[in-house]
Amino acid sequence: MSNADANPDAGALDAYSTVVVRVAAAVSPAVAAVTARTARGVGLGSATVVSAEGHLLTSAHVVESATSVDLAFGDGTRVRARVVGRDPLSDLAILKADEPTPPPVELGDAAALQVGQLVVAVGNPFGLAGSVTAGIVSALGRSLPTRAGRVVDEVIQTDAALNPGNSGGALADSSARMIGVNTAVAGTGLGLAVPVNATSRQIMNTLMHEGRVRRGWLGIAGAEIALQEAVARKAGARTGIQVMTVVPSSPADLAGVRPGDVLISLDRTPIHSVADLQRLMIASTIGRRLELTVWRNGALVDAVVEPTELADA
Repeated sequence: MSNADANPDAGALDAYSTVVVRVAAAVSPAVAAVTARTARGVGLGSATVVSAEGHLLTSAHVVESATSVDLAFGDGTRVRARVVGRDPLSDLAILKADEPTPPPVELGDAAALQVGQLVVAVGNPFGLAGSVTAGIVSALGRSLPTRAGRVVDEVIQTDAALNPGNSGGALADSSARMIGVNTAVAGTGLGLAVPVNATSRQIMNTLMHEGRVRRGWLGIAGAEIALQEAVARKAGARTGIQVMTVVPSSPADLAGVRPGDVLISLDRTPIHSVADLQRLMIASTIGRRLELTVWRNGALVDAVVEPTELADA
C-alpha cells in the first residue's frame, strides 16, 4: 500500500510541498539580506533582484536615511549597494548593486490574484538569510498607512508568517513570479505586501531612471463617506470624500474648497475614495487646471483647481 493510499491527504500535502520547494528554489537566490546603516544605527531587511543590471526592489522604510547598504545573498555573495530612488508614499525603493548579482526574479501581476491562492514569502527575518514561509492570500484590497502620511491601496493580506527583517522581501505566486513586496507585520498570523502591478511597475521604472516620483498636491485632508440617496443620484456614485481640513493658501483653498464639502469628481473622473484621489495626483496633473466638483449645501458646485508638486517626504 502506498503512502497516498494509507493517508488520502498525503498526495495533496506532497503537491503543496512540491510547489513551495520549487518556488523557493527559483526565488530565494535573488533575495538578499539588507544591512542599512544610518546615523541612528543599523537596520535589517530584505531586497529582491529585479533587473539584469543589478537593480533590487525593497521597502522604502528599510533604507530610510541609509548612509550605506550591504547585501548578502544565500550563495554567500556579498556586495555593496546604493539607493537610487525611494518613494515613501508607496513604501517602495530601488537599490543598485555595485557588483554582479544573481539573476533577477520574474515579475508577475497582483491584479490576477484571488483570495485563497497559494503564496510564498522569501526574506531574512531577524537576519536569518533565505527564510521561506508559505500561506494563502487572505484578502485583497487592504489599505496600508505609510510613514509619509499616505495610504497604499490594493495591499495583499497573507497568512504567510512575516517577521522583522522580512520587509522588502519577495512574495511570490505558485509560478515563482514576484507579485508583492513584503512590507509589514500587522499582527499574529497577518502579513501585508505592497502589490506588484501596473502602478508599482511604473513607480519602479521611474525610480530607476529618475530617482523620485513626482506627485500633485491639493492641500486637503478628508475621509470617505456614504452619500445620501439624493446626492448619490445626482453624483452617480454612492461614496465621496468629505473634506475635513483645507491647508491655507493651498491649491484647494485658492479654488474655494471648504471643510465640509464632499469631493465628487476631479478632472471629470469620479472620486469614490481617498485611493481614487491619490491615483489622480500624478506628475501630469502638476500645474494643470482641473475641473473639480463638490457637493455643498444641497447642490453640486464646480471649481477649477491647479495642483502643485507635493514636497518630498
